[in-house]
Amino acid sequence: MQQDIIPGLPDDLALRCLAKVSHGYHGLLETVSKRWRDLFRSCEYGNYKAGQGWCGNWLFVLAERSNNQWIAYDPDADRWHPLPKIPTVQDGWQHFGFSCVCVYNWLLVIGGSFAPTGSAFSRQSPVITNDVMLFDPCRKQWTRVASMRTPRSQFACSVISGKVYVAGGCNLSHRKGLALAEVYDPMTDRWEELPPMPSPQLDCLGLSYKGEFHVLSDLVGLGEQNTSEVFSPSKKTWCTVEDIWPFSRAMHFAVQVMGDDQVYTVVDRGESLVKTRDTEKGEWYNVGSVPSVILPYHSRALEAFGYGVCTLRRELYVLGGKVLKWEEYGAGRFDIVSLDVVRVCNPLERPLKWREIRPICGSASGSILGCASLEEICFS
Repeated sequence: MQQDIIPGLPDDLALRCLAKVSHGYHGLLETVSKRWRDLFRSCEYGNYKAGQGWCGNWLFVLAERSNNQWIAYDPDADRWHPLPKIPTVQDGWQHFGFSCVCVYNWLLVIGGSFAPTGSAFSRQSPVITNDVMLFDPCRKQWTRVASMRTPRSQFACSVISGKVYVAGGCNLSHRKGLALAEVYDPMTDRWEELPPMPSPQLDCLGLSYKGEFHVLSDLVGLGEQNTSEVFSPSKKTWCTVEDIWPFSRAMHFAVQVMGDDQVYTVVDRGESLVKTRDTEKGEWYNVGSVPSVILPYHSRALEAFGYGVCTLRRELYVLGGKVLKWEEYGAGRFDIVSLDVVRVCNPLERPLKWREIRPICGSASGSILGCASLEEICFS
């Protein structure tokens, strides 16, 4: 006879109780008993959570040194844990130039390039893909969903009203930029072609702002380049807009929209400044800076680069990155130090009050290739 999940409670009520437990505690709770371990790893448990929409809150991160394994942070448990490896990614190949977004209660990893990391294949050209992989946090598994119509890397991507918009980027046939755009509906698992942009865009950023899809090139904010391509989902038309977006070259992870179209960006020119935008005037102003990094046994404060920026539950996260540390032994040289530090603040509190949370787990430190946040949406 199989033992009760929780002695003294009907199994259906016990399942409901455990399904509400934050995912960061699952590894610890699996040690309680074999019955609990089997339950947490069962299809029954994942399907029940999915049916209720109880995925929890997640912060997903892919770091350069993680061997293509995504990790996730649970803010309720203050714990990091690894996700299952994406089954389509080959060992020894680095995934970059992709986009990652959360829609409904899923994480999507879209397109990008694969390049071998070993010196034996250094002359092999990157493979640019149109693959789309979906991670279901309730079932803790990856699934391949419908592919984009066009393979692309370094492209703009954003979510508007539950649909995923992509535009621009490059592939082997369009090395100087794509004008093609498309939209994905996760409810029907279908991609639909959109009208092309007025001009091709390479290495661009997607932003959902005031219900429209903004495509910003990597030249925005540099010199006289202050135009962006804007798509209206309701009108299904593009227009070119003159605007100011003060982004750095690390712009892909340096912009976040919170609440009612409140935009924050981190500009890492000399020091890492947090800026926000006046939604009426379109002007930008500083709200503070990201603290410098203090390393053990090193006298100088250092400025990080290559970090990820994300928002979760109205807080701003700055994750990982690297610093250059000057070593004075011998002739002197710079050493690159990978960081696992995670700094968090509420950007609405002035002055900014930063705190450090649990560092990124394992070897997943250094430059951040992708990060996205998911806040639970209950359907029942």
